[in-house]
Parts: sequence; C-alpha cells; structure tokens
Amino acid sequence: MFLSVLSDTQECVKTIFEDSISSFDKRLSDPMLYAFSGGKCLRAFLAVESAKIYNVPINEALRAATAVEIIHAYSLIHDDLPCMDDDNLRRGKPTVHIQWDEAIAVLTGDALQTLAFEILSDVRTSKDPQVRLDLISTLTEAIGANGMVFGQVLDMDAEKMTTVNDLDSISNLQGKKTGALIEWSAQVGPVMAKEDNDSLKQYAHFLGLAFQVRDDILDVEGGVDKVGKKLRKDKTSGKATFVTLLGLEGAKEQAKQLIDQAINELEALPVASNNLKAAAQFVISRDL
Repeated sequence: MFLSVLSDTQECVKTIFEDSISSFDKRLSDPMLYAFSGGKCLRAFLAVESAKIYNVPINEALRAATAVEIIHAYSLIHDDLPCMDDDNLRRGKPTVHIQWDEAIAVLTGDALQTLAFEILSDVRTSKDPQVRLDLISTLTEAIGANGMVFGQVLDMDAEKMTTVNDLDSISNLQGKKTGALIEWSAQVGPVMAKEDNDSLKQYAHFLGLAFQVRDDILDVEGGVDKVGKKLRKDKTSGKATFVTLLGLEGAKEQAKQLIDQAINELEALPVASNNLKAAAQFVISRDL
C-alpha cells in the first residue's frame, strides 16, 4: 500500500515538474529532468500526507511537494561535485557533472533552486499570498546558512573527524544536512492550513535522523545496484558517521529507536495517518 501511494506521488510531481520546465532551453531542461528523475520522492510524500491531515487541496499540496523534490535534486547535484563529495554515480546513473560537465552541473543546480521558489510563489500553489510567503520563508530557512547548506559544511568537517566526532555533533550535522528538508516537508500541511503541529515536526525530526542512520548502514552493507551510488566511501575517506561512532549493530538499534520515537509522535495527530507510519517503517527497512 505504501509503495503504491509513493508511486502515485512520484508520477504526480514528475508531471508538474515536466510542465514547469517545458518552456526552458534544452541545454538546461535536459540536465534538470535528468537530475530530478529517479528519486524516491519521500519528501514529496511527506508533504502530501501532512496536507491530507488538514484537508489542503491535493493539487496545491502537490505543487509544494514538487518544490521540495526540486530542492533535493539541486542539493544532490552540488553535493556530488568534485569540490564537494566528488561522486560519479547518483540514482544508478552518472552524476550531472559526469554526464555533462561541471559548469552545466552548477548551473543546473542553480536553475532547479530558483524553479522551486517560482513554483511556491505561483497562485496555483495557494490563492492565499500569506500561505505562499510562509512556504517560501520556511523553506529558505530550512535550506540556508542555518540549515541544509550549513549541514554540508559540517559534513565536510566530518571527513576530518575534528569538530564532528561524537553522537551529538553527528546528529546535529545530519539534522541540518538531511533532516531540515524532511522536517519542512512534514510541515507543509500545517503551514498551508495556517496551523501549528509540533508532533509532525518531531516525527520528521526522528524520521530524518533514522533515514541518515540507515544511509550510513547501507554504505557498509548495501549493494550499488540498489542504492544507486558509490558505497564504502565513508570508510575510505575516514568520515565520522553513525556507524563509525556506534558500530554496525549499534547503528541499527539507534535507527530502530528513532523510528519508534517517530511513530509515537503520530499518536498526537488530529487524525490517524497509517501512511506516515508506513513511511517510518519503510525508512528503517529500505535497501535503496
């Protein structure tokens, strides 16, 4: 059931994305579509499911969901660049700077980032200008110098194992680099409904950390054919991860505890969401 709903979300956001880039020159639209395609769309799923709780119109929620997946795609392009993580494989295919070149990769990431805000600012996302402004302002906070971008700075520090060398610091790193965008996704419903919901934010916080713990586990015991990116790289680079700090079995137990905490937060929601519970269970069991 969960994978079916996830697949439906993937198809919907892809349609919105393709429509949004249809007027662009192919020198940008081709690498943009290439980078956007093939993702799990977990963030989009969280945005849509949180919106359902508040009866936000699905066509509006899907536009916010598309925007967050666009931001995620941009972040991966830049993360993979030679000056950053220097990866040549993403989502089972060559990274953008390998398929094209570094200049096109940088510009594609830039074009994706601005497109996300163009979508959020459009009246089709919400007829209420305050809702559109709130979506934009909260997303900029999540991905900016106090959020995802700073998480990337900390991630580079983790390779030196200097400032990032204990559980608190690695949790802070991943809470920004990975978790901030996941938390924003789960807040789409409350923001669009002009409501507050701390339980959804806490759910996403624990989910985001568990997601990264599982990523660290897959880097050790996953298969490239399923994960779709280069593995065993953390060990080679000497990067601090949940696995290096807790050991493989300790990391697995940590992931389980985080998912249990995430699911517990769902009890406080105004309506039950089996799909959000299923998403948490997927995160801890996924092999891709």
